[in-house]
Amino acid sequence: MRTLILGAGATGGYFGGRLLETGADVTFLLRPKRARHLKEHGLSIKSKFADSHLEDLKIIEKADEPYDLIILSCKAYDLHSAMESISGAVGASTTILPLLNGMRHFDDLKKRFGEEKVIGGFCVIAATMDADGNIQHLNDAHTIKYGEMNGSPSKRISAIDKMFEPANCVSKASETIVADMWEKWVMISSLAALTTMMRANVGEVARSPGGPSIAARLFEECVSIARAHGCNPSDSFIKSMSGRLSDPASTLAASMCRDVERGNNVEADQILGNLLEKAQEKRVETPILEIAYCNVKAYEQRRAAAAAAAP
Repeated sequence: MRTLILGAGATGGYFGGRLLETGADVTFLLRPKRARHLKEHGLSIKSKFADSHLEDLKIIEKADEPYDLIILSCKAYDLHSAMESISGAVGASTTILPLLNGMRHFDDLKKRFGEEKVIGGFCVIAATMDADGNIQHLNDAHTIKYGEMNGSPSKRISAIDKMFEPANCVSKASETIVADMWEKWVMISSLAALTTMMRANVGEVARSPGGPSIAARLFEECVSIARAHGCNPSDSFIKSMSGRLSDPASTLAASMCRDVERGNNVEADQILGNLLEKAQEKRVETPILEIAYCNVKAYEQRRAAAAAAAP
């Protein structure tokens, strides 16, 4: 299966690297700066599950021939430029597997390339790229899931599953991918809202006055939105997330929190804003989530003003 991965950052680089370790046919579609770096230095992964250094990568800066599978690992705010970049790689039998946060991107991808081209998917991993361009895996999770949006088995899902099976990550074909994506959205939105709003990790919030109560109420708001849209997160998921969001020893923080602390762009609209739109559709009350979203949008305004004032 000829696979094109858009991006070789923390997500695309990690899962692409794990595929390359197995001998999979993987090509990276990259911007010039990242392309030059990987051509000169190779792709390095630092992880408790095994470090890896890969050289002689297949890298392109423009797509002009079709691939069997395209994995989108860009940030959600880069979706429209990503669609332009991959347009030359989409052929009659191409499958597009997006790993973006939230779920708004599915409508845009289906509109641009056709509903039959797009499958459901997401990943669960905490990773970042250090100053030297190496991928640092930060936790115990490195999971990728994929499946047909209607839940039916298919040859292309089986082919993707076969490709990922030997890779050093957790991969799973899912017949409940829409429900799974809702759970992921609830997870990242509650974690992002909590840690970004507080500018603190989970443990710091849990050790602060009122912290556990705020975390619990915020999580319940996110769960209520999912339920209102027909997705009932499992009891095991709710128990696990409730524990994670109230753990006083946790050093976990969302990537959105890290991005705000570094002055980077954030996926405020795609993760929190769109979830609030879903809440409003079903008239679900979300006072804490609204405060968290306001907080991040205020940050965006200050960031934009600073950029405009810079010489």
